[in-house]
Amino acid sequence: MGFSLKLQYCLVSVMVLLPAVCYSQDYFVKSRATYYGSPDCLGTPSGACGFGEYGRSVNDANVAGVSRLYKNGTGCGACYQVRCTNPQICADNGVNIVVTDYGEGDNTDFILSPRAYARMAQPDTGAHLFAYGVVDVEYQRIPCQYSGYKTQVKVHEHSKYPNYLAIVVLYQAGKSEILSVDIWQEDCKEWIGMRRAYGAVFDMANPPSGDISLRFQVRGSAGLTWVQAPNVIPKYWKAGVAYETDIQLY
Repeated sequence: MGFSLKLQYCLVSVMVLLPAVCYSQDYFVKSRATYYGSPDCLGTPSGACGFGEYGRSVNDANVAGVSRLYKNGTGCGACYQVRCTNPQICADNGVNIVVTDYGEGDNTDFILSPRAYARMAQPDTGAHLFAYGVVDVEYQRIPCQYSGYKTQVKVHEHSKYPNYLAIVVLYQAGKSEILSVDIWQEDCKEWIGMRRAYGAVFDMANPPSGDISLRFQVRGSAGLTWVQAPNVIPKYWKAGVAYETDIQLY
């Protein structure tokens, strides 16, 4: 009987810990990577996450499109360490990238910007790496770090004041994933969910007037939490403008 109870306790412990272990992903996963064409070696402003120009140059343009890691847009903004595995041409640490786009390649998880792809190589071996086109890699999830930046809420360029508001979160730190966004309706005294339009873009027709408060449902190192950003968007907001918040995501 005692052995049975101990066994049951161990199984329950494993079941409780397994989601946390899987989410933290403190280990490398084997995969493949390629790169996309870009005349300036940077990211693309038309990425599926909806980051726009931010997606071209964030993280020094070490960005990537992903397939299954895209997670219907929830994976946008996540950071990964990606390193190729050929010891003759590949650097030990590889490159740290930010997910800004969706893309499928030849059984690849990552389609890197040319700059990111080149940084997987040892010095003076970049041309050899590009010649392969597709390479075996291993990757792991890592915290995003943006020195000098707090989380920002950008009013998407497609917004039309005052009848249509779309937002996207920039400089999303840590290992956080934004699952949903609510907007505060002062007249009803309640939170109303915004629609995930596509990628990391959330929108709402006929948003509230006045300063706009948001809350984010975040999955991160602390589990599933709600993070509030009161009055983060001013009453007379403008499309294309990013507003800094006082929140930190981990």
